[in-house]
Amino acid sequence: MTEEETLKFLRSAGILMHPTSLPGRCGMGDLGREAYRFVDFLADTGVGLWQLMPLGPTGFGDSPYACFSAFAGNPMLISPELLAEEGLLSPKDIASAPPFPDNHVEYGPVIQFRKQLLAMAWEGFKSGADAALKNAFDEFCRVQALWLDDFALFMALKEIFGLAWNSWDRDLMRRQPDALWRAAQEHAPLVQAQKFTQYLFFKQWKALKQYANRKGVRIIGDIPIFVAYDSADVWAHPELFHLDENRNPNVVAGVPPDYFSQTGQLWGNPLYRWDAMKRDGFRWWVARIRANLEMVDIIRLDHFRGFEAYWEVPAGEKTAVNGRWVKAPGSEFFQTIRGTVGDVPIIAEDLGVITPPVEELRDAFEFPGMKVLQFAFGGDPSDQYLPHNFIPNCVVYSGTHDNDTALGWYWNSATDKERDFVRRYLATDGHEVHWDMLRLAFSSVAHTAIVPLQDVLGLGSEGRMNFPGKPDGNWSWRFLPGKLNGEIRNRLSELIWIYGRRYEAADRKKKESEKK
Repeated sequence: MTEEETLKFLRSAGILMHPTSLPGRCGMGDLGREAYRFVDFLADTGVGLWQLMPLGPTGFGDSPYACFSAFAGNPMLISPELLAEEGLLSPKDIASAPPFPDNHVEYGPVIQFRKQLLAMAWEGFKSGADAALKNAFDEFCRVQALWLDDFALFMALKEIFGLAWNSWDRDLMRRQPDALWRAAQEHAPLVQAQKFTQYLFFKQWKALKQYANRKGVRIIGDIPIFVAYDSADVWAHPELFHLDENRNPNVVAGVPPDYFSQTGQLWGNPLYRWDAMKRDGFRWWVARIRANLEMVDIIRLDHFRGFEAYWEVPAGEKTAVNGRWVKAPGSEFFQTIRGTVGDVPIIAEDLGVITPPVEELRDAFEFPGMKVLQFAFGGDPSDQYLPHNFIPNCVVYSGTHDNDTALGWYWNSATDKERDFVRRYLATDGHEVHWDMLRLAFSSVAHTAIVPLQDVLGLGSEGRMNFPGKPDGNWSWRFLPGKLNGEIRNRLSELIWIYGRRYEAADRKKKESEKK
């Protein structure tokens, strides 16, 4: 790979932190002033990348990886304070917030309160918005109609019926045109309210992203390979999924038994009919990639191996044991994306048991794979996750949202053998192992090094974002105001400078190459 070909992945450093983890007054982090302060922190320390989890509207379990839409934004991330600055809410509305905890999100009460604020903003818009704001809303609805019309009606009907779409009236469930038209007319106020919240989300997100880009910070987004069954995507495009005559899944997604689970993981997502997608030139996926590139600068593709082959489990199975591998059109798919959307900067999430065909697919398109340092210390010097075995075209992480924090892993999860190898490999006594892991990531040859904010803050297991398989308590961690203090700024900035990862250096290198 030449220098020109790697320009989209210049040597840089990033921090993984979802906006819900930001401080804030209304129970959870959002796209308001604290997000701008976080961008300032990144820019001040030379961090050029901010990695997020999916930004879609979350459903059951509040997981950003199980959204009601692959295109829509999460209304709960809309900043009430920015709405007040715009005149759509009053300071008194925000002051009425209950005394929410500031170190984690209690999703039930927070969602209820924020929905009330959004309803107030909608009423304020209808009664007092000026012509410019109304024209901007109308233009948003026109431009985004490809997905917005279906999504808004879907969410309005969910609000009315309170059930998954396969439990609705049969004609609505099967999308009979007359039934859809009547529903859209009858529930027009609810549909418009849903469109308005999407307008607010994308308006605030676009402003935040533009601010970050002006500061030299690029955004890494996340695309889960599969979508939730109870989503506008499956309801609106049943022909693209393996569904029976009653629109229920025939087969579902998962992963087979492995070292971590004797019964595998049964995710339950409906599987794509890749044959149907191929016939129309992967049109839905092309639209999905394009929509994401309007929101982020770089895309992380979750479960990349599923584009080469995926584990298919018959619907109704209690575990993922009785499944089979089914080939996916990986090469043809990515060639289509490259031919229609362009040379998209993609990070391949290639963790777990990866076969040679998956590696060949990743390498054929020169997608950087992922290296997680927590996986490296089993005692084998040839381990692919040890930095002396890296190639430059990869992304190294101290941990991901699915891992414990570096401190939590070292003290609570790692074996005695792993801890011993850590101390020997890093020449450390382990008392600040989180900084040791950051130094190891930043000093590696990987062109991109990303660390969770929890590791920068030196948090233990109390800062873990997600524990796969745990039924509740996930996705709720928040950091407290003032924690990104001078000492942390100085230490982080020093490491990034020493190992040549400041975004100014990367930007200068890019400009010099462009001149050539």
